[in-house]
Amino acid sequence: MFDENTIRNLLWLLLLLPFLSGSLWLLAGRRINDWVGALGAGLTLAGLALSVFLVNQIGTEIRTLRTDWLLMPGRVVPISFRLDALTLLMLVVVHFIALLVQIYSISYLHDERDRYRYFGFLSLFIGSMLGIVLAGNLIVLYAFWELVGLSSYLLIGFWFRKPQAAAAAKKAFIMNRVGDAGFLLGIFLVLFQAGTTELAALPNAFVADGWLATLTGFCLFCGCIGKSAQFPLTTWLPDAMEGPTPVSALIHAATMVAAGIFLLARIHFLLTPDALLIITVVGTITMLMAAYSALYQTDIKKVLAYSTVSQLGLMVIGMGTGSGSSALFHLTTHAFFKAGLFLAAGSVIHGADTQDMRNMGGLRKAMPITFIGWAVCAAALSGFPLFAGFLSKEAILTDAFGWAGQQGGFAYLIPILAVFSSGLTACYMMRQGKLVFFGESRNPEHHAHESSPMLTVPVLILAVLSTGFVFTANPFSAEHSWFFQLFPLQNEGEGHLWIAVLSISVVAIGLWLGWRMPVSPQSTSLSRLSEHNWYLDGFYNRLIVRPFVRLARFSFAFDQRIVDRLVDFIGVGNVVLAHVISWIDRAIVDGLVNGASWLAHRLGNLTRSVQNGRVQSYIASAVVGLLVILWFLI
Repeated sequence: MFDENTIRNLLWLLLLLPFLSGSLWLLAGRRINDWVGALGAGLTLAGLALSVFLVNQIGTEIRTLRTDWLLMPGRVVPISFRLDALTLLMLVVVHFIALLVQIYSISYLHDERDRYRYFGFLSLFIGSMLGIVLAGNLIVLYAFWELVGLSSYLLIGFWFRKPQAAAAAKKAFIMNRVGDAGFLLGIFLVLFQAGTTELAALPNAFVADGWLATLTGFCLFCGCIGKSAQFPLTTWLPDAMEGPTPVSALIHAATMVAAGIFLLARIHFLLTPDALLIITVVGTITMLMAAYSALYQTDIKKVLAYSTVSQLGLMVIGMGTGSGSSALFHLTTHAFFKAGLFLAAGSVIHGADTQDMRNMGGLRKAMPITFIGWAVCAAALSGFPLFAGFLSKEAILTDAFGWAGQQGGFAYLIPILAVFSSGLTACYMMRQGKLVFFGESRNPEHHAHESSPMLTVPVLILAVLSTGFVFTANPFSAEHSWFFQLFPLQNEGEGHLWIAVLSISVVAIGLWLGWRMPVSPQSTSLSRLSEHNWYLDGFYNRLIVRPFVRLARFSFAFDQRIVDRLVDFIGVGNVVLAHVISWIDRAIVDGLVNGASWLAHRLGNLTRSVQNGRVQSYIASAVVGLLVILWFLI
């Protein structure tokens, strides 16, 4: 077992390695294009090895490592790292998914002229995500939270010359800032109530009771709403599909969007029952709306994007109902099968040269390896038995029904709607499979082909990790899995068997309905509601964007017509006043001064003329003076 200083140095190395390498790639420029991908993957592999080494050395032991950052009178601001089972799990998951994505990207972006910039941004993102995972206090966590937002903005807008990509990057950045503002306010409220933001000290310093504690929990949850695309800040995630497909796999399936769930796991003890109820309701709304929005999408990546939002809503439900371990289990399984689905989608796009599923079809024969990987990951997402998604979903549903039994009444709507959402998931995934891989090709002019091994092997690896046997010897129950040995279940739900039967039945119905959906369904109000994501963007455009644009235009017009004219009037007035003052200065002030000078000069000359040195003048002056005196006296 290493001492504390050695572990701290290893953590600093783990954290700084991606930041330093990413900065180096960006500074080096295009000259390293040919080998930057391999270098980046090699460094990520080293980070993965170091993470596994730390897991073996520390295990489930909880450690907090502090390094003093700022020393001020009466206060020390530390940078603290927290090591526990959750930290170590996320370290391994982030490094592993990042490694596969970087290997995949070497082939996927082999013709890109700015590969150095892509891999540089990717390294910065990995470092930022590791900072969130390792953070031991909320202030440090928030700093890396913002760095994740910045690096995701750079990756989403990587093809910034495309107007859609630039707009999607700005939208993601702005909407995340909305949630982050609430998160920052929550941190301030925690500091106000507890006097500290250290995660190790907060359980004893923060009292989770009262309306202020509820407000604090909700503000902290706002960070999750932004990063994990929860209602009402959901619309940025589907638009973020404008970025490269590997970016979608890393950021919007496995890591960045999972940061919100990680945050809820870190602060769960701060949340009051009222805050947890709000969280549960928000997760339910997000889950249902996103699942329905995925039904009628035609872009292969947008189906997966809305699916990600829906699955994140399910994880939030798990956190809200007190089933944190089940939510983290689903976060882990989701990282594998959703990253696999995105990489499979990238392989399809690469082989079929289109993202529109209506122009695909019949790719099962042309791309058999991609199809196998997609099918396994899709089965896991749908909650099909024997796959990892079935285990994690059933864990959340079982705990949710147990929570509803304690709450009673309308609380049963939450797990029932979650079961219904799983049916919608199976429906849209079966529809995607039918449109992409089955039937006849609807684009006979383009002959699709299987992708290279660098694209297909990562998909197959993730497909293997999406099977239930990876987590437990009994793929029908996760109660005795290794995951729940690390994160014991908080709630023990009842009726696990009938819940599983109900869930499987709903999934089977969803698969049947998805298979029967036509390639080009008739346009109806319900289908348009799905295609346009409940018209949320239009609603925000009318409620927020347009009023602010009008306000900006009004401010611009007011500035031009009122403020500028007032400034011009004041300027002209100042010029006129300056001329008047100049005339007064010349004519009056200078005139008085010059007049006094002339008078003094004349008097001086007169006085000087009297003192001329002539006796006659002096006698005449004396006589005149005597006469004047006599005149006054007489």
